[in-house]
Amino acid sequence: MSLGNDESVLDDPDALAAGDPGGMLRAVATAGAQLRAGALGASEADLATVVADGRPRSMVVTGMGGSGITGDVVAAVGGPTCPVPLVAHRGYRLPGWVGPMDLVVAVSASGRTEETLAVADAALRRGCRLVTVGQAGSPLSERSAGGRAVHIAVDTGGRMPRTNLWALAVPVLILGDALGLMAVPADVLAAVADDLDRISGECAPGVESYDNPAKRLAAELSGTLPYVWGTSELAGVAAYRAFCQLAENAKHPSVWGVLPEAHHNQVVAFAGAFGTGSREKDDDIFRDRVSDESARPRIRLLVLRDSEELPEVARRRDATMQLAEEYAVPAQELAASGEHPLARLASLVAPTDFASVYLALLEGTDPTPIEPIDTLKASIAR
Repeated sequence: MSLGNDESVLDDPDALAAGDPGGMLRAVATAGAQLRAGALGASEADLATVVADGRPRSMVVTGMGGSGITGDVVAAVGGPTCPVPLVAHRGYRLPGWVGPMDLVVAVSASGRTEETLAVADAALRRGCRLVTVGQAGSPLSERSAGGRAVHIAVDTGGRMPRTNLWALAVPVLILGDALGLMAVPADVLAAVADDLDRISGECAPGVESYDNPAKRLAAELSGTLPYVWGTSELAGVAAYRAFCQLAENAKHPSVWGVLPEAHHNQVVAFAGAFGTGSREKDDDIFRDRVSDESARPRIRLLVLRDSEELPEVARRRDATMQLAEEYAVPAQELAASGEHPLARLASLVAPTDFASVYLALLEGTDPTPIEPIDTLKASIAR
């Protein structure tokens, strides 16, 4: 299905500015600066009191939406080598097994997310060690009054929570490093910040589409049903992030998954109405292809390829691309770069963040508003 979008809009500065009154492209471009600000915020917090209590039994990172993905980032970066469980948690209830031996990190950009406040209160009632991350002077930061918790203040710069990934996640990674749960040294953070700056330059609005990977990706995804699959747990977090950003920025549905699990369910859609339905070549020269193609969007597969894959998964990735070709499902790969897990994750997240905004602008959608979320919040508050 084609929406008939004029891709030239992506290289028209006036059109991009008019379609993005909230400045989402500018916000996405602050990723490197956010990372540096997050590191500074962590250095100014009193993490020594948390570290003095020693290694926790587990680290539970709780949050929702654009703040909630912090837990996934922490688990992806530290999980493979962490000596204790790293748990990304969402919702109103703190898991029943969490107690005084565990560290709970409550993350909310606004500091007002009701689910996160409920979990933070439960952590305090149970005597858990608690660190809060979010705006200074917010209800969440008030949980630290009287030394009950340590608060790490984050300046969101007026940006939407979903554009503050690095400002929120980096302080938690630094906390994990200080506790000996993972290795995220200062030189790695500095290098990743530089990488994010470089990617922002490559994906900037002034870079023409032929030389801009994010604009090209947006044009390729337009009018399709994107299937975004990661080839590792880390790449799976990037795939989930892309799914969320496509929804919030482009208001565009997609599906996310991780290999090998996607091979046990999602792949079957290649043979359905949103795929081609068959591996057989279509030799019917009289079929009305225009009518068929306008009925529904077709699957387009985007494989986010981690540079550290299990050999078994690498074989599955190759088989995936071959199967997509057999079913005439357009497919492409975006490969991670860098050695440290944080660098690899950033190399996958940054260009897809940009692509989600360009897709919105290409399809005539303002990327900033989240009216259905606002409506739900207002309805629930009544």
